[in-house]
Amino acid sequence: MDIEKVTLMIGVSGVRGIVGETLTPELITRLGVAFGTYMNSGKIVVGRDTRVSGAMIKHSVFAGLISTGCEVIDLDICTTPSCSLMVQNLKADGGIIITGSHNPIEWNALKFLKGNGIFLNDEEGKQLLNIYYQGAFKKVKWYNLRHVTEDHTAVENHIKKILKNVNIKLIRKKKFKVVIDSCNGAGAIITPLLLKELGCKVIKIHCEPNGLFPHNPEPIFTNLQELCKTVKRYKADIGFAQDADADRIAIVDENGHYLGEEYSVCLASNFILKKEPHSTVVVNISTTQAIEDITKRYNAKLIRTKVGEVYVAEEMIREKAIIGGEGNGGVIYPKVHYSRDSLVGIALILQYMAETDKTIKELSLEIPKYYMIKEKLFCLSKDSYKVLEMMKEKYKNEKINLIDGLTISKDDLRINIRPSATEPVMRIFVESRSYNKSLKTAVEFKKEINRLLKKVS
Repeated sequence: MDIEKVTLMIGVSGVRGIVGETLTPELITRLGVAFGTYMNSGKIVVGRDTRVSGAMIKHSVFAGLISTGCEVIDLDICTTPSCSLMVQNLKADGGIIITGSHNPIEWNALKFLKGNGIFLNDEEGKQLLNIYYQGAFKKVKWYNLRHVTEDHTAVENHIKKILKNVNIKLIRKKKFKVVIDSCNGAGAIITPLLLKELGCKVIKIHCEPNGLFPHNPEPIFTNLQELCKTVKRYKADIGFAQDADADRIAIVDENGHYLGEEYSVCLASNFILKKEPHSTVVVNISTTQAIEDITKRYNAKLIRTKVGEVYVAEEMIREKAIIGGEGNGGVIYPKVHYSRDSLVGIALILQYMAETDKTIKELSLEIPKYYMIKEKLFCLSKDSYKVLEMMKEKYKNEKINLIDGLTISKDDLRINIRPSATEPVMRIFVESRSYNKSLKTAVEFKKEINRLLKKVS
């Protein structure tokens, strides 16, 4: 069995599937009815990324929401962080963002937002799924059905909010030359506009918002070779890559060298903590160990959470953190909002370069160097949790953390094993100060998990 054969994932993090197989109009409409019921016929904002399937899914969602008496506001194509901000700006009761995020083009998904623009947490997600499975739907008469209204201000509002929280004049003086690869996704319109507002000379690649991805939208090294070459060819100051809904960024330095996703949160945190030491930073359990070294440098408090934006965001609110995010390129800056936001990350990093008058390469050298190997292998949920329990038993006498999956720490070596919430896979993240050590350990653990999977499947 391979990953393409598991085409639907329903959980508290949302609903993902392959269009034309299990992500059908009937399923989507039912989810819309369930969310409209959960929101008690409130005001709901709906946005989507550029995927070809987006229009079909949007209208199916509309049917479900309208049937429960919801007031629906259609943002159409916009980034996930833009949609999050609009939920707050419009004082909506909730929102739905239609995006397959980093998944390949055949996938799409629904992500559910509450009134503060943050995703549903575990308990809220369970309540929604209970309504979905039980079919206890709210129904309204024809005369209580509301119209869909359109709102095209998401881009303008998002850019304005970011510009209020960075030093525009200083960044503009530098006239940075920036290459942006938006993978023809939702960031293709807004990101060049933001960069121009910041006085940058913008070199666009894959910035046609047609949803036809020129490469897999996950912003990892293997997918960004053209970006690396373009930065080098045009002698740009920096290159950025976004995923399809623009909540994540990866960075390429002025030499065309891929710095990667993990550097996004680290650079942003290093910049903010220089200004506000002794503060609190929140990241997920799989984020690089470099963030621990950075927070120690500034006598800051570091808190780790389960993997998932909502866990980080809610902990940031509780702890009044000044910066946070996830190591996959998701920067959360509360002065703008509590959502992973690639545009916020871009603006903060450009300001960091402007204030220090250093290149992105020079700034990256200030981040403690670790080598992280990220592996994954196909695994059904029922099998992944069996394997995880076996691994926990085997390594119970080691230094472990059970916040999310299993994390084993040995000196500078750190291994995180967990079932994915977005794909039918088991993820294996291994990090240490040595590339060979990380690679060797990752291979060993992958083999071990494969052996256990054969036993339980």
